[in-house]
Amino acid sequence: MQERIIDAGVLNVAYREYGPAAGWPVILCHGFPYDVEAYAEAAPMLAAEGARVIVPYLRGYGPTRFLSAATPRSGEQAVLGNDLRCLMDALGIERAVLGGYDWGGRACCVVSILWPERVTALVSGNSYNIHDVARAMEPAPARLEAAFWYQYYFNLERGRRGLEANRRDITRHLWEHWSPAWAFDDATFEKTAASFDNPDFVDVVIHSYRVRYGLVEGDPAVAEIEDVLAKQPDITVPAITIDGGASGLFDSTARHAKKFTGPHEHRRFESAGHNLPQESPDEWVRAVLNAKALAG
Repeated sequence: MQERIIDAGVLNVAYREYGPAAGWPVILCHGFPYDVEAYAEAAPMLAAEGARVIVPYLRGYGPTRFLSAATPRSGEQAVLGNDLRCLMDALGIERAVLGGYDWGGRACCVVSILWPERVTALVSGNSYNIHDVARAMEPAPARLEAAFWYQYYFNLERGRRGLEANRRDITRHLWEHWSPAWAFDDATFEKTAASFDNPDFVDVVIHSYRVRYGLVEGDPAVAEIEDVLAKQPDITVPAITIDGGASGLFDSTARHAKKFTGPHEHRRFESAGHNLPQESPDEWVRAVLNAKALAG
């Protein structure tokens, strides 16, 4: 494994690279509030299967930095997808298997929608991971609304100040509630929590949870991408979608199957919560290999 940094789009992206440089490309993207440690077990296993595995720190996490102070610290879905496309360009990767969950899954879904020619196959935790901003104010069942407390909290100035002051307390609480069956220890959490000390973490997170409710403006540079995503386009690339059977956050997303019009399989990792690849690395690796096989 090599730790590397490269300029890509508006970012100086830090990433881990595993496997042979000539291997078949796989890019794995983490979610909130996690980091590249989510793939610390899965990535070497894929490298052993001949893959060149790239695992980037998303904007606002770890050593990744913005190149300009003037760039909006946006966390909207369009910038996450555009960041991923720019990273592929910078690394000279024409096509890759893309895999992710939460924010990272959203980035992979965006690239699959906007630039399907760049995607060999998709592995997406929680399936069709695109926000429908136009319907963001539609109520959900009470059990889901209760699980989304952190989103409503972040929409208040109190929540911004809370995240700034209590990053580890809040994020650990989310880990525990989203993955109630995952017996992670202090050392496992701290390896990832260091990524939340990034100076842009709070701004990016707060923007992400406000823009999805239409409460703040997005980055004008990606407005055209958001316009496309607002139409909730289908995903046409070969895809495997996954739910965690022990998730404390989401219900089943099997109902999203109609949004996947190419070869598609839906799976359930029974023992995993929200952090699918870190909790069930063997199953995640199998999904990536099977997605590649779906693509032929």
